[in-house]
Amino acid sequence: MEIYLDANATTPVLPEARLAALSAMEDDFGNPSSTHGSGLKARALIDGVRAKARRVLGAPTGQLLFMSGATEGIQTAVLSALNALRQRREQGDGRAELLLYGATEHKAVPEALRHWNALLRLDLPILAIPVGTDGRHDLTWLQRHAPRAGLVCTMAANNETGVVSDLDGIQHALAGSPALWLVDSVQALGKLALDLSARPIDYAPFSGHKLYAPKGIGLLYVRDGAPLTPLITGGGQEGAKRSGTENMPGIAALGAVFTALEAGRFQPPDVMQAYRTRVCAALQEAFPGVVFNADPATSLPTTINFSVPGLSSKLLLDLFDAAAIRVSGGSACGAAKSQPSDVLRAMGLAPWRCASAVRLSFGPATTADLVDETCRRLRDCGAALRESCLTPSMTRDHRTPAAPAPRLTRHVVDGACCYVVADAATRRCVVIDPPPELTESLAQWLRCQGYAPAAVLDTHSHGDHASAAAALWAALPPALADAPPADALGWPLGADTIQLGTQRLTRLPTPGHTSDAVTYLWRDATGLVAAFVGDTVMPGALGRSDFPVSQPLAFGPTLRALDAAVGRHALLLPGHDYDERHACTLGTEIARQPLLASLLLDGLDDVSFARAKAALEQDLPPTEYQTMACGARVDSCSNAARVVLSLDDTLALPQPGRRLLAVDVREAYEQRLGSRPDLGPGWHHEAVPLSTLVNALPGWLSGGADITLLVYCRSGNRSAKAAQALRRLGLQQAWSLDGGVALCHGIREAVAA
Repeated sequence: MEIYLDANATTPVLPEARLAALSAMEDDFGNPSSTHGSGLKARALIDGVRAKARRVLGAPTGQLLFMSGATEGIQTAVLSALNALRQRREQGDGRAELLLYGATEHKAVPEALRHWNALLRLDLPILAIPVGTDGRHDLTWLQRHAPRAGLVCTMAANNETGVVSDLDGIQHALAGSPALWLVDSVQALGKLALDLSARPIDYAPFSGHKLYAPKGIGLLYVRDGAPLTPLITGGGQEGAKRSGTENMPGIAALGAVFTALEAGRFQPPDVMQAYRTRVCAALQEAFPGVVFNADPATSLPTTINFSVPGLSSKLLLDLFDAAAIRVSGGSACGAAKSQPSDVLRAMGLAPWRCASAVRLSFGPATTADLVDETCRRLRDCGAALRESCLTPSMTRDHRTPAAPAPRLTRHVVDGACCYVVADAATRRCVVIDPPPELTESLAQWLRCQGYAPAAVLDTHSHGDHASAAAALWAALPPALADAPPADALGWPLGADTIQLGTQRLTRLPTPGHTSDAVTYLWRDATGLVAAFVGDTVMPGALGRSDFPVSQPLAFGPTLRALDAAVGRHALLLPGHDYDERHACTLGTEIARQPLLASLLLDGLDDVSFARAKAALEQDLPPTEYQTMACGARVDSCSNAARVVLSLDDTLALPQPGRRLLAVDVREAYEQRLGSRPDLGPGWHHEAVPLSTLVNALPGWLSGGADITLLVYCRSGNRSAKAAQALRRLGLQQAWSLDGGVALCHGIREAVAA
């Protein structure tokens, strides 16, 4: 069963609202502007819903206009206010000098301000009202700026944190100000007592789909006397204030929601507060150290915004989704960008809290049974992470032996790659290129697994950060932190080889990117497994050699030496992987990097190679993570072939004589909670998390001509990138399941229904 806890983004439609919408389409389908019987019935329906809305919102006077939703309402309100300010200016009233909005507003508000301010050529300064760490407006700042304000935009309650604004305090701060006041009331409906007539609020937009009505219907309250300029003109509907034939099914559905509100069918505040208390307790049990980003005393009881130390919001969202708990990382409108929350940053919260934040929100129709199941699944999520040894605040029950770690695990942060080579028999490992951001999570993983590092290595002295090796050693308990005397890159003094059971690492000097750069050759009983090349070779790029510590003329000889040592087909594991290609080979890079081909195939001399390379590296911009680029990317695989297959295509894919391998690339904590898709007969399933994908590559590549690979994840995003990576390495029958497990299960359920 799916547990939907993203009500601040949208809600399911109330059964009564669905029936009301269907009835409006079947029985009251007349045009409310018509004067015949059908039209009069439709008009009566609209008038009845508007009357209910007035009672629920405490708005016996003023205008209530039906609109498509809150965004249209905000646009109409801002246009109306700014058009009035322009008229005042033309009449010589210059008091309005500023446009103000809360720093934590939904982006629809500042975007509307910028749009209409420019279009009407007012060119007024637009300032964000600061908020404190509690998310509430700085009323002293507001009172100081209010005399010069023309429009002030605030919220009744915040959509990301649930923080309830001090509307009485804002009203006091605006006393005597000429400003018009817009209050975004979207999240307040059904959760807070609303009495619009009790305050001098000029505009209040509402959106039906946030409270069990369909999408596409909303309301705008306009106080009597407040200026109103229609955003849409035409046939004169809504008293010529919002033209266009009314959305009768949507209005009827919204009316059913208002009826439910008046009848007290939704949970009262004390019940919702009790639900929140129980869910917060389950979160604290599941994730010791969890931090709540808003004070319950000043927040909606239906919204919980929290962060977990050491865990990104992306990891948490994947974890919850695997358990069929639907939550978000913040505003749904900005979810696809995967950036830290602007709301939490405006509150001045620590960067880790902004990057880890998750929003859990439920509606006032939530049942006690759903809360029970939510709490159970949250505890299951915590158990899955504990078994994966992931977070600093969690410990495993060591009475149960940990599962052996994979031979190689890859950790990535902002494109920088760190590798852990582990030996389960001896419980020893080697850590290669640990970035500072991963110190605590790596230390936690080692502590939890009980693996002692034989060495913590860097492939070169890094230009963008100091080595994190010392910090990692310091974070380990004494039993695991027996650091051998080592050189500047962490290699044990006097050692030619680092032995991990049947595995061993040796060094190959590869100067160029830096003068001290080395490659670590990883072998086992079968021979060379892979080479950790740092930034010497990356998928689509060669490491830059324009640093003061670089040796540009040594780069050509280094690449020839690497070619001689590992050949064209050995896996190269890079220090940076901006396009999530996991690995490369000299063969793949020769085919995609003309300069490398000129050196290794055409005999380009070292000086000419260095000159051509320097030309590529001029004025390199930062990466998409705003970090220093470690090489000039000449192949980003942006024109790669389509690798996505629908479920229907997948079911038709089996071919005689081919091995059909379905690979779950979700991480282990997701796999413990989730289920795999039903692909029909003939498919063999394997679980290969992306962090350990490199372990499977040698076997797949050796049998690539006979294997059809279908990789899948939660949504299809990660698996599509993995399929591109596998294609790039030569597995031309690598595919990704479109929509991942989520869409596949949705299709199966729809067919079954």
